[in-house]
Amino acid sequence: MVSEYVQSDRFRGARIHLCDLAGLEIRDCEVTGLKIVDCYGSDVYLGGYFERLVVNDVDVTAYVEAELDRRHPARVLARNAASPEDYRAAWDAIEAVWSATLDRARLLPEAALHERVDGEWSFVETQRHLLFACDAWLGNAVLEEEAPYHPLGLPAGGTPSDAAAKLGLTLGATPTLEEVLAPRLARMAAMRRVVDGLTTAELDRVCGRKPADMYPEQEYVVRRCLKVVLKEEAEHHRYAVRDLDRRGGTPSA
Repeated sequence: MVSEYVQSDRFRGARIHLCDLAGLEIRDCEVTGLKIVDCYGSDVYLGGYFERLVVNDVDVTAYVEAELDRRHPARVLARNAASPEDYRAAWDAIEAVWSATLDRARLLPEAALHERVDGEWSFVETQRHLLFACDAWLGNAVLEEEAPYHPLGLPAGGTPSDAAAKLGLTLGATPTLEEVLAPRLARMAAMRRVVDGLTTAELDRVCGRKPADMYPEQEYVVRRCLKVVLKEEAEHHRYAVRDLDRRGGTPSA
């Protein structure tokens, strides 16, 4: 039986020495200062956001970022967006890549779209998460809609079930891809309308709401909220394409 530790600090500052850690998985954890020294293995995978990453005394941070940018140009546009024109260009690119990837996904059997690859979200779950991200950061924070959250939205992993329930989310739902895409594409269309009408003044406007109750009490500016949507779309597209490639078939360009 696999041991599982959730929301625990028992390993903070620990030293693991001469142990068999084959198959160990660390997911959604704070790892600042993590060191793996004098270890060995045939297949080691790291995935996440690392401000600095050193492998065998070589700082590979810039290389990894540059390679990701080369493979996924939309993430560069999302990250660097500053002017209204930049936001429009980034959204143009995101719409284009998702259109192609959705066409690719629709060629798969419905059951395959609900399968997880290496424990990551399924393709349908990814669409549900992006629906929630856009509901929160656009529909609620920027547009201040009366009922911004669609019940099929899926918040970040680790979100307490009671917090999700307060937003009207149905975490245990098992919708088809097309059932999720109906509200998701509608939300993407709303984002299109917003970026098409963006001005510098609107980008600098302070939102009257935060994205959701579980987010910290702080100032939320429109440019920040829209950039979160851009980054979420770009990064989760990268994950979705990665997992589609792992299933076989024609890899993405």
